[in-house]
Amino acid sequence: MKRMLGVAVVAALVCFVPSTVLAKVSLPKVIGSHMVLQRDVPLVIWGWAEKGEGVTVALDGHNKAETKADDKGAWNVTLKAVKADGKAHKLVVTGKAGEGSKIKLVDILIGDVWIGSGQSNMEWPLSATEVAGQAIKKANYPKIRLFHVPKVQSGAPARDVNAAWRACSPQTIPAFSAVLYHFGRPLHKNLDVPMGLINSSWGGSAIEPWFVGGGMYNGMIAPLAPFPVRGAIWYQGETNVIHKNGFAYFDKMKALIEGWRKAWGTEFPFYFVQIAPWAGGHYGPGQLPALWEAQVASLKIPKTGMAVTTDIVHNIGDIHPRNKRDVGKRLALWALAKTYGKKNLVYSGPLYKSMKVKGKKIRLFFAHTGGGLKSRDGKPLNEFQIAGADGKFVPAKAMIRGKTVVVESDKVAAPTQVQFGWHKTANPNLVNKKGLPASPFRTKDWRGGTGE
Repeated sequence: MKRMLGVAVVAALVCFVPSTVLAKVSLPKVIGSHMVLQRDVPLVIWGWAEKGEGVTVALDGHNKAETKADDKGAWNVTLKAVKADGKAHKLVVTGKAGEGSKIKLVDILIGDVWIGSGQSNMEWPLSATEVAGQAIKKANYPKIRLFHVPKVQSGAPARDVNAAWRACSPQTIPAFSAVLYHFGRPLHKNLDVPMGLINSSWGGSAIEPWFVGGGMYNGMIAPLAPFPVRGAIWYQGETNVIHKNGFAYFDKMKALIEGWRKAWGTEFPFYFVQIAPWAGGHYGPGQLPALWEAQVASLKIPKTGMAVTTDIVHNIGDIHPRNKRDVGKRLALWALAKTYGKKNLVYSGPLYKSMKVKGKKIRLFFAHTGGGLKSRDGKPLNEFQIAGADGKFVPAKAMIRGKTVVVESDKVAAPTQVQFGWHKTANPNLVNKKGLPASPFRTKDWRGGTGE
């Protein structure tokens, strides 16, 4: 991992050199007072100074490394990994003699750092969500630190961003990403370690500008690498539905995830949100289901997870569900189970695995049944359709049988396939015993994954 990280550092720093010679040693904004440093991994610290200037970096006076700025003024060091201890730490960066070349950073915590990115549903501030007043009032978490990256696009990888770390409080949280906050808060409370949350999102953005050599990546992600992080969460796709990308979104997700991981030099976890049903937008009736399928297929990418949101729509004509708390909590379940190894934790709703035809009925099998299946509202299961070889779907009767669902219709004597929630205004009620919703699916030519 150290070798990969070193390669990533060199590649990243080539892009971050100053255009003029610097007289004083300097650091990127993401390395600052009140930050959270990632625990249990080598700590990459980088910056700029005069050409050939010697630079010493010391964490708490004893975890030290020395180097010299290269011929373009860039330098980087790697400090030893440290454990989370709940204490405040100091980082001192010293260049040539004189106080003008010494940087002292204070109130540094050791814990886990997560990046949150995507479009407006990730950017959506806590102040504009359900029960915002109550959530803001309770947001007094001095060991959760916030870093909000401003919106900037660039034709080449930028060296820095104009942001600063701040402790989470009722004063600092209202304009911060609600999903990222509701993701980080349960992790902080369950793991009892500090959390650093980096919000880098842009409303209305497609996925493509976030690729490595993309304008939003260059301006808002590249300056963060190789700052050590635990992982990333992603909430985006609405714009790509409008662009009618359909299943092609899978390849785009693969490019995004692999590109970011290469930039950091590590295969960090990447958890994402399956976007909610939405009646708006000028796109065909099958475009949103096709993107849902692409998102489920993205679970085939290693160390990924997906939060389903079909049940939290407050207004089918609004692309922005106001319930961001459950979105963040569902992403946190994936992290707790898959990243942090919490055992016996139900972390996903039912995901389609396979089917078996028997006479006039089709039995459906699922991953993540969570001890069993049920109806979310106590009513008969809805949104199931069944068809024969002619492909003509009709509404189906669906019954829970243990951890499976049996589907049939008097109008289809020889069924061959099933669809579930396969339209843009779907409101399905199938959930597991933990209340986590099932993802829409089709059985014919299904290309989804299960994340198991």
